Amino acid sequence: MKNRNRGIIEMLICAALWSSAGILIKLLPWNGFAVASIRSLIAGLTILIYALATGRRMIINRKTLLAGMLTAGVYTCFSVANKLTTAANAIVLQFTCPVFIVILSAVFLKKKMRLRDIVTVILTLGGITLVFLDKLEGGFLLGNLVAILAGLLMAGMYVSVGEMETDSRFSTITAGQFITFLVGLPFVIITKPSVTTVTVMSILALGIFQLGISYILYIHASVSCPPLACCLLGGLEPLLNPVWVMLFDGETPGILAFIGGVTVIITITVWCALDSRTEEKNSANES
Repeated sequence: MKNRNRGIIEMLICAALWSSAGILIKLLPWNGFAVASIRSLIAGLTILIYALATGRRMIINRKTLLAGMLTAGVYTCFSVANKLTTAANAIVLQFTCPVFIVILSAVFLKKKMRLRDIVTVILTLGGITLVFLDKLEGGFLLGNLVAILAGLLMAGMYVSVGEMETDSRFSTITAGQFITFLVGLPFVIITKPSVTTVTVMSILALGIFQLGISYILYIHASVSCPPLACCLLGGLEPLLNPVWVMLFDGETPGILAFIGGVTVIITITVWCALDSRTEEKNSANES
């Protein structure tokens, strides 16, 4: 019980740190690829130092590299999407990841889709449609598509990771950070991001806290925190993310995007909760 409570607290802090991405990225007048690159370099060093200091092994094999590349795609797409669409759209559309997991599992792993899965997919697609209908300008449309791609890549990452042990998880996330840095490095060189007190503080906060420490907390929380709690607490990210941007940057989503976003968040959260309870019941029956 003590370990579980600690895991819940770790997951709560993790979700709060994740939610700061939108406002911190908006404060950086940099190219989205450059933001992703420098943020991941700092995060990668943060996680690597922690992993080595705590005796973790860095495992480099085909599985961790594949998952690392997918992870890098998620980090890059999310940063770019935040520059092309609203922070609310970017995080909500990435939050569709569980739906893509269901679809990918059905297509590639031949897992049968249940009625609740089909209903979840339909409702989520409906919410996504409202988000896209809200603003059809070229910039927003491209940003929304990139955010959707981030959700798809995240689903692929989870499917490829499967039941990795802790060292492999650390290795995957660390590899993903440094791959992201290399992918965005040409944009850093070409665009030459401005260096000011605000940009330095923002990128350090993004790398160390929003992405580095948050993932360390997530890895630890996932070991002792119940899946249902991880799901529900992780759902705070898409709720808090646009709030910080609205308060500190004045950016607000349109009414259709708001309705669509709420539909997506509620649908996926309820689906994850029901799925976790089903797994717990099956485990109890087997034991």
